[in-house]
Amino acid sequence: MSTTDYRTQTLDELARRAGNASSRNALIGFDGFVDKIVKAVDKRSGQGKAFTPIKEIAAFGKRISDAAGHSANIELYPELEKIGGNGPIMAEAIRATGATVRYIGALGKPPHPVFEEFATATQAVSLCDPGITHAVEFDDGKIMLGMMASLDEITYSRLIQTMGEGQMIDAFSRADLIGMVNWTMIPNMTSLLSNLLERVFPNLGPRETGRSFFFDLADPAKRSDGDLRSVLDVISRYRTQGSVTLGLNLAEARQVTRVLGLKEIGGDDSGSLREAAARLRNKLETGCVVIHPRSGAACATKADSWYVKGPYCERPVISTGAGDHFNAGFSTAQMLGLTPPACLTVAVATSGQYVRTARSPSLHETAAFIQDWNGEAP
Repeated sequence: MSTTDYRTQTLDELARRAGNASSRNALIGFDGFVDKIVKAVDKRSGQGKAFTPIKEIAAFGKRISDAAGHSANIELYPELEKIGGNGPIMAEAIRATGATVRYIGALGKPPHPVFEEFATATQAVSLCDPGITHAVEFDDGKIMLGMMASLDEITYSRLIQTMGEGQMIDAFSRADLIGMVNWTMIPNMTSLLSNLLERVFPNLGPRETGRSFFFDLADPAKRSDGDLRSVLDVISRYRTQGSVTLGLNLAEARQVTRVLGLKEIGGDDSGSLREAAARLRNKLETGCVVIHPRSGAACATKADSWYVKGPYCERPVISTGAGDHFNAGFSTAQMLGLTPPACLTVAVATSGQYVRTARSPSLHETAAFIQDWNGEAP
């Protein structure tokens, strides 16, 4: 089926189901960052924004490598300070669809000023101080420079201590969707996930509408192969408690594929991505695996695999958070009961709007974007 056919199918499904978003509940955790979006200055001609930025990551890298044995002073010009972290950005994007969202994570005590409105709107539970990220954006990607020592405090015992066992069980039991993201930057998250699986979820009982889990590793390149295999095993075991989706970008998918000893991913074309998603899903025995490079996205379930071409944006207004908006679109569509190709279409459209506007879209806006999108790269 072509992207245009998926567009028509998705619009039909959204017309029938988007109104149900207000009755859906999502619980998201566990990170939190203050994102400082910056540009690296190449040449400055005056004060303020009177400068030419370094446009490509290779040029930025060369500026740094040329300083070996000497020194360098690279100015980072602040463009925006905003809510950051995979969890908060994903939660905000889901909230924009009309669903009710509860957040647990690293927002500060009291919440950092960038999180004040978010914390109130999501009845947030803050476990510790947020990390700080300087996101250096270029035309061909971004470099994230993070300070995250506070995330060491995100543990199962801190969760119990902060919420109390009763309130915690109640929060998890109410959720249609439970999104647990940014494993890479939370050192104790494998243990946290294992404790929740063994001590909390068996006590919740079944949900009439089912319970879905969404996991995002968040660039695990700095974690060891052993650590990665351990968390993948825990994620796989969540299938006993509901439907499990693992979301991966292409680099993450390649690393997970290598660690699991599977056939190398050939490329980012439809066939290669569908085949890779299917292999990973079969190996992990999860409900769904989704892989989303910039060019499009593929997912696989036990039934089949699908691919949708994405609305690539050559000059995005913002790129930090694009993947989190993809995850939000995909998991919201799953909560609404959309078919896998419709979930992919909503996901790429949600991300596509965000990089063009730096704003999380409503489902009405997503439907309008899909309606106007010709399946290419507008």
